[in-house]
Amino acid sequence: MKQVLASLRCGNWRALLACFLYFDTGFTVWVMLGPLAPFIGRDIRMSPAETGFLVAVPVLSAAILRVTFGNLFQSYGGRQLALAGIALSAIPSLVLLVLPHAPSYTLLLVLGVFLGVGGASFAVALPMAGSNYPPRVQGLVLGLAAAGNIGAVLDGFLFPTLAQHYGWQRATAAALPLLALTALAVWLWAQDRSVKAQRSPRALAGFAAALAGLVGLVLLVHAGVFGAGKAGLLLLPPLGAGLAIAVLPRAYRSVLVERDTWVVMLVYSITFGGFVGMSSYVSLLLTTLYKMSRIDAGLLMAAFAFTGAMVRPVGGWLADRVTGVRALLVLLAAISALDFAFAAVMPALGGGIALLLCLYCCFGLGNGATFQLVPHRWRGRTGLMTGIIGAAGGIGGFYLPVIMGIAQESTGSYQMGFATFGTLAAAAFALVVVLRTQWLEWAMPAHELPLAVRPDAMLEGAHAE
Repeated sequence: MKQVLASLRCGNWRALLACFLYFDTGFTVWVMLGPLAPFIGRDIRMSPAETGFLVAVPVLSAAILRVTFGNLFQSYGGRQLALAGIALSAIPSLVLLVLPHAPSYTLLLVLGVFLGVGGASFAVALPMAGSNYPPRVQGLVLGLAAAGNIGAVLDGFLFPTLAQHYGWQRATAAALPLLALTALAVWLWAQDRSVKAQRSPRALAGFAAALAGLVGLVLLVHAGVFGAGKAGLLLLPPLGAGLAIAVLPRAYRSVLVERDTWVVMLVYSITFGGFVGMSSYVSLLLTTLYKMSRIDAGLLMAAFAFTGAMVRPVGGWLADRVTGVRALLVLLAAISALDFAFAAVMPALGGGIALLLCLYCCFGLGNGATFQLVPHRWRGRTGLMTGIIGAAGGIGGFYLPVIMGIAQESTGSYQMGFATFGTLAAAAFALVVVLRTQWLEWAMPAHELPLAVRPDAMLEGAHAE
């Protein structure tokens, strides 16, 4: 504990707190449709696949917008971007509050895109927090800032109870005072000390184009333009990713030809994608599979999310000491084993809760371990890479509820859904095993490196020449 406090004192802890609150309330807004979905289903008739699509749209929206938000962070102040993001993510609650009747499914899909702006806060909150601290504590600091995904706990506790008493539309208004308080904290405390490039109007236009383009893509998929039923749902993420890449400056696209970029993206699509995707869908899973009440499912979802959020800083702290590479080898193997165990056994309530709790622990630890690697591997490009890697996490989070919904609708069971994600985790584990030696060269603390590859030794050798 003394080491943790000493680490926090070596930077600006108020700025870190503001970043945490920004991501926390952004996350709360981002996944609110998940615990509200059982209530929405009473007013709007939806198939299991349509319900999965509804709760997945905000997740995908955040994934794509993280890329353009990360691009904006390269040239615009983090505090201004955070305030703009808070304002945009408040729009769905304001619209639902003033509507005199239940919205259409189509309108909810559009509002879901704006909810994704809350999740895009990740691409600003993390690099802004990290800019206030030295490299040696980045794992801990980024883990603490990203522990804002504890916002999902508020979703489970707050929204189902309010929806039960006041209706689900009015329940969404509970996000507004939280957003207002966060805006005040960001205005007073947030500081962005990262080096900026020249301001780019094109970056701002790219964000606006991505937001408008996502609305259009979601509506086109809903209309069946890209294929009826499941085909359009599965095509939406690559279409959205193509949109985000198209609006990026050509110089920034170069990171997409690096092998390490794609492997870290895959890893984060499993760890963070598992966390946010399951947080969006677990209420439906519990009410469908175990016939749990909507209130109890929301409370259990909150407990899961709290666990995953709380262990994320621990994952970063551990990775600072053993490297994220070593931590991820263990965690990816555990995630794969847990997914396959659920698929094979389809356990009763007690066993199911135990397996889900273990999954959330691995997700949270893995999230912290993954982002401990980013400042070491991509120095000077953390804002951009936070957005790109965060986007991969969001895409993983999109596919999880969609595939779970498709599995339930097609087979009447969630087995194929869990087996699919177990296979992906096993593939990621295999890739990290193959790259382990190369990654340790840049991920390992300098004092543990062999003398020949230490940065200081290399510098001394250069001077000697």
